Amino acid sequence: MARTEKHRKPQRLPPQIAAAVAAAEDKKAIELVVLDLRKAAGFTDYFVICSGQNVRQVRAIADAVTDGLSSQGVEPAHVEGYERSEWVLLEYFDFIVHIFAPETRFFYGLERLWGNAERIEVAAPAR
Repeated sequence: MARTEKHRKPQRLPPQIAAAVAAAEDKKAIELVVLDLRKAAGFTDYFVICSGQNVRQVRAIADAVTDGLSSQGVEPAHVEGYERSEWVLLEYFDFIVHIFAPETRFFYGLERLWGNAERIEVAAPAR
């Protein structure tokens, strides 16, 4: 069994995280992963990690997530990296959305750094 398979766990996502995932998928985010950090970290419960293929798409994903959650009355506590759009971080206290350019994602390797976190299955969108 591959290491990544061992950490995958199908479960229901909290509504706000599901909304963030749906917004990212709507903008065709690639390599979307949700990490459950509740047993691994003390500062947040989940990471939503995805990539855009270029700066314009990274910003579009960030805008879609922000707008989608704003429509539910949820605003990010902190936004970082939007101007450069190599790594946009949207902090919502209980979860953090990381939107990367592919090279930046590979360089920082959050999935490797948080290898002890459980990966949550994200159903592929119907296309």
